[in-house]
Amino acid sequence: MDHQHISLGEVHQSVDTTTNGISRWRKLLAFFGPAYLVSVGYMDPGNWATDLAGGSQYGYKLLWVLLMSNLMALLLQSLSARLGIVRGRDLAQANRETYPPLINFILYILAEVAIAATDLAEVLGMAIGIQLLTGLPLAWGVSITVFDTFLLLVLQRYGIRKMEAFIIALVAIVGLSFLIELFMAKPAMNEVVTGFIPSLPDNTALYIAIGIIGATVMPHNLYLHSALVQTRKIKRDDAGIKQALKLNFIDSAVALNLAFFVNAAILILAAAVFFKTGRTNVAEIQDAHQLLEKLLGNKLAPTLFAVALIAAGQSSTVTGTLAGQIVMEGYLRLRINPWLRRLLTRLLAIVPALLVILLSGPEKVGELLVFSQVLLSLQLGFAIIPLIHFVSDKKTMGNFAVKPAVKVAGWIITAVLVYLNTRMVYTEAADYISGDGNPVVDVIIIIAGIGFLALLLVTILYPLISRYQQKASARIHPVHELTLNNIEPPVYNRIAMALDFSLDDEKIISNALAHGNPHTEYLLIHIVESASARYLGRESDDFETRKDKEQMETYVTLLHSRNIRARGLLGYRHRAEEIVRIVKEEEADFLVLGGHGHTGIKDWIYGETTNQVRHKVRIPVLVVQ
Repeated sequence: MDHQHISLGEVHQSVDTTTNGISRWRKLLAFFGPAYLVSVGYMDPGNWATDLAGGSQYGYKLLWVLLMSNLMALLLQSLSARLGIVRGRDLAQANRETYPPLINFILYILAEVAIAATDLAEVLGMAIGIQLLTGLPLAWGVSITVFDTFLLLVLQRYGIRKMEAFIIALVAIVGLSFLIELFMAKPAMNEVVTGFIPSLPDNTALYIAIGIIGATVMPHNLYLHSALVQTRKIKRDDAGIKQALKLNFIDSAVALNLAFFVNAAILILAAAVFFKTGRTNVAEIQDAHQLLEKLLGNKLAPTLFAVALIAAGQSSTVTGTLAGQIVMEGYLRLRINPWLRRLLTRLLAIVPALLVILLSGPEKVGELLVFSQVLLSLQLGFAIIPLIHFVSDKKTMGNFAVKPAVKVAGWIITAVLVYLNTRMVYTEAADYISGDGNPVVDVIIIIAGIGFLALLLVTILYPLISRYQQKASARIHPVHELTLNNIEPPVYNRIAMALDFSLDDEKIISNALAHGNPHTEYLLIHIVESASARYLGRESDDFETRKDKEQMETYVTLLHSRNIRARGLLGYRHRAEEIVRIVKEEEADFLVLGGHGHTGIKDWIYGETTNQVRHKVRIPVLVVQ
């Protein structure tokens, strides 16, 4: 297995499905999970506004739109899973191998914008949920969401299965909340069934339908699914791949139908509670929450509504971070600390949310939520079009390339989604330009529109022209040929060792001696950190400084008695900086450090020396625990 290009390396193939002798049910359950992480994107707070608007204004008449968009999503997500299973590539890696560097960089930026827009919807949804549940102002609710930044790190530490269990639990909370609310609302089932007959009463219904479809299929989910399926270790023969495709399709069907149930429940609830009572103007989440108690006559319904909103936002924010990790590693071959990745994503969402709330007021949050969905709509084509290209290509997919009928269905869905989303964006832009807008902004919008269409054409045509020739490697690390023909053990002439005058010094010295030779000179380094030394440096003459000098002389004398060349060197003030300075000035070619053994918050308390030193020197560093 080539581990250089793996997606989500920390959980790649961490679930083994190849064990012989396990029952069919256990094997099926081993594949269940990835689609549930994907499904939360189909029931996130960004979908709630369109579902509420559709149900409150048109009753059950737009249920068929939800069903159609769910079927579209099922096909696209199954194609995304197929790419990951068959080629062992996520969508970002496959793009990198196909498109030119400039196009890939633009696609990467668009993917990051889509993820930031998704996270913006989750932040606003969670903040609204917290406000509805506790009465806390929206600005405080948005600020609180930063504390879930490191939740993903905790979950990843326990493995992909625990993460999936956590997400499924949140999805279950959302589903149960709306199930209970539907029992309270008591919708007429014979009327609900009529909602699956296609109809569009007027142009406003068409606009809401476009919004429902646009909010359903999200670009980051296609990147996410193609990577998550690779967390399952499968047999790489035709039978194993065929079985994985089948079981992952079942996983997707179950998970996305659950997402359909949640969206349908929101629309049905809005129809049964608001439309039936003449409240046809409910589109804001806050309005729906306030009216539920009045119209259903109890406090449980609005409480469950708020809890479901928080759970939907929290589950979606975890999967959004994973998608961000995937696109960064796939497009840029850049792997950064997960906590930094998470913090950057969340800040990109929190900053605009706080600015809108503080400058324009909480009443503008609904418009910001709609704007996040418009941003998502812009990116959708740039994820779907390459995906259809890749899974249709027999050269890279072999016998598992999609059949012509599936290919045609995929392109029809792509055309419909791109048209509807482009129309929505065009309508928004035209309304702005026709109003009292800024001429400079109008020009920028027009140029951006032309660039959008040009990039869309390149995305469609380039794979056909290039015939899928590999332009770049999807690997995180560049490939180097290793021959092992001229490998010789290194000779170290000057070995430095950083000592803290503790019982650990013996281990440090013995390891340093093990890497030397009879001609090696050993540099014993100790940093004096007393209050006087920090202030006066070399001029310090306090008790600790004198004792440290005596200790150093004792060490050097002991080594000299064994015919070992050694010198003692004292530094002052800052440990890491002084160790680096001495190593460079003395031209040491090897360094031995002691590892203190503490991590996390203790590094903030006691200071972290090892990492700082090893990043600032250009010689081999041995850390002795």
